[in-house]
Amino acid sequence: MLPDLLVSTTWLEENLDDPDLRVFDCSVTLVPAGAGVRPESGRAAWEQEHIPGSGFADLLDDLSDKSQPLPIMMPSAAQFAAVVGRYGVGPTSVVVLYDSGPHTWATRVWWMLRAMGFDNAAVLDGGLKKWKAEGRPLSSAPCRYPPAKFAGFPRKGILVGKDQVLKVYDQPQVRLINALSADEHTGRLSRTARPGRIPGSGNVPAGSLLDPSAGVFLPLAQLREKFQAQGALDGRGVITYCGGGIAATSAAFTLVRLGVPDVAVYDGSLTEWSRDESLPMETG
Repeated sequence: MLPDLLVSTTWLEENLDDPDLRVFDCSVTLVPAGAGVRPESGRAAWEQEHIPGSGFADLLDDLSDKSQPLPIMMPSAAQFAAVVGRYGVGPTSVVVLYDSGPHTWATRVWWMLRAMGFDNAAVLDGGLKKWKAEGRPLSSAPCRYPPAKFAGFPRKGILVGKDQVLKVYDQPQVRLINALSADEHTGRLSRTARPGRIPGSGNVPAGSLLDPSAGVFLPLAQLREKFQAQGALDGRGVITYCGGGIAATSAAFTLVRLGVPDVAVYDGSLTEWSRDESLPMETG
């Protein structure tokens, strides 16, 4: 049913009445906190207005492993399956994800579904901002998707940890791509324990994947050029990372759209890596 991994606002509005469709707002807001930022749930904004029928995918609570010292980490398979089933996602469901920002929260949930073996999901191009700008319908009604049985089958190598990255980061068969800004990549700006990047990484900022005026993803040809220039399309496996495994999913999502078969996201990313003084960091 899905025309692509990225769907348009027009397509979504035309298919809102499909009984198998499940639409979720995945929004998280980053608010200033001291010298950095802290994540804040988008649930309150979703309760005020959302795409008609859509539910709220709570990344900060339902879909995070609270036993981990790092924020917004992938939960256990059992937790994820129970939550997504409660949300109403079953074996015949078609899932469309959106957020009110730069797609990264939506691509995070998309990547988590992929890691759990669920492929019938897409991201809404332009998200809620484009939907509202086009004057499409909004609702404040609660979501009424009936609970379902989500049967996830965890895939290896979709989300990876520090130990796996440490084994391969300097190996020729793997290309690491940092999805943070150029200033963070070089270490001129840092929001983690130590500035810089994992040595040898290329840089494709998540923000550079979007048209700045329209807020939609750039055409595939332009996206291909960006990743090709960083050595991510030459047949090697690719691991994307960022500060905390969120922006990295936008890059990974795009690489999957470009046909790269072996793509992983480093879940803990630089928040984890930079805290370990034994691990190398590179600047400049």
